[in-house]
Amino acid sequence: MTRVKICGITSACDARLAVEAGADAIGLIFFEKSPRNVDLEQAARIVAELPPFIQTVGLFVNAPLDFVNETADRVGLDLVQLHGEETPEFCAAVRRRVMKAFRVKGAESLVPMPSYRVAGYVLDAYSPNAHGGTGERFDWDLAVQAKNYGPIVLAGGLTPENVADAVAQVVPYGVDVSSGVELSPGKKDPEKVRQFILRAKGL
Repeated sequence: MTRVKICGITSACDARLAVEAGADAIGLIFFEKSPRNVDLEQAARIVAELPPFIQTVGLFVNAPLDFVNETADRVGLDLVQLHGEETPEFCAAVRRRVMKAFRVKGAESLVPMPSYRVAGYVLDAYSPNAHGGTGERFDWDLAVQAKNYGPIVLAGGLTPENVADAVAQVVPYGVDVSSGVELSPGKKDPEKVRQFILRAKGL
């Protein structure tokens, strides 16, 4: 069954909503330019209220290594998702399992993937204006190709309306959604979250 991560969580209420709806992981964004950015205290409160077996993922964009590791320790993150131009060496120095994100323009975007020895790869749509959360999608055939390199988490432009098709076409390890299940940036829509998870998991 496809795993589901609900990203851009900014409150314990939305985290509980995602978990009760069947999410496998929640994503916390530590990037000041994002409208879904959380500070360490906020994030720690959210994580402290989660039940067991739910994975917590911290998203960072070109952050200093010390900040990534210290945030992961202080908040209690299970995984780190790197969404910038981080190198394979940077990923190896993170004290958590790492998911490396690639913003996909075309087949050339997949070329660096084998250089990264990480737990999994997040494939998101390329945008010149943002490092994710744009609601844009990319050619899912490229995601099928990328599965040759390891576990793929499909992101970018996913919604309750198209996630079943995405899963059927790509058969990814997981799917990752933020803006596609929101009322406004950082505030989740309960019904969209529920429908997204049900359809992603084929329930």
